[in-house]
Amino acid sequence: MARYIDASCRLCRRERQKLFLKGTKCFTEKCPVERRNYPPGPHGQSRRQKVSEYGLQLREKQKIRRMYGLLETQFRNYFEKSLRQTGRTAEILVKTLERRFDNVVYRMGFAPSRKTARQLILHGHFSINSKPVDVPSVLLKAGDVIGVNERSKKLEVIHNSMKRMKDSSMLPWLSLDKANLNGTFLQVPERTDIPLPANEQLVVELYSK
Repeated sequence: MARYIDASCRLCRRERQKLFLKGTKCFTEKCPVERRNYPPGPHGQSRRQKVSEYGLQLREKQKIRRMYGLLETQFRNYFEKSLRQTGRTAEILVKTLERRFDNVVYRMGFAPSRKTARQLILHGHFSINSKPVDVPSVLLKAGDVIGVNERSKKLEVIHNSMKRMKDSSMLPWLSLDKANLNGTFLQVPERTDIPLPANEQLVVELYSK
C-alpha cells in the first residue's frame, strides 16, 4: 500500500501552519514551522505572486488531507460518499473524517498524533466494544467504546500521551476513562465542535469544477 515516507514537517511548512503531524515536537521550539515559516525547497523564500482561486482551494484540500493522513484517492472517495448524502457536503465530509478510528484514538489522547494512532491500531493495540480491531479507517458509531487491549496497557507511548491530555480539553462528543484506558464515542460531532482550522467548503468548490 502506498504511503508518505518523506519528512512530515515539510508538509506543515508547505501549508505555512502547524498540522500537528509529529506529536510532542509540534509543541516545542524544535518545530520547523516556528523556525522556518516558509515552504521547503530552493524557491521557498522567493517572492510569491498572488495565489489564484484554484490555488487557495488546492491548498485547503491538501491541508485537510494531510491533517488526517490520507492519500488523494482515499480523500476523494470520502468526498464522493459525502456528496451522495443529504445535507451540506463540506460538513458531512469533516464529520466522516472525525469518525475514523485512528482520529478518535488521537482525539482521546491515546496517541500523540494521528500517524502514531494509525501505527498502534495496525499493531493490534486497541479494541472497539471489546473486540480487537486493526483497521484505522473503521468509522465509529454513537456509543462505541474504544479501549486499550490488556497486553498493551503498559505501552510507554500511550501513557506519555495520556499525561498530556487534560480533562478540560476533551471534546464534548467524546468521554474518557483514564483509569481504565478506555473512552466512548458519544455521538457524531457537529461541525462547530470540531477543532479543524480549515475551510472545507473550498474542497467542495475544487472538486466541483
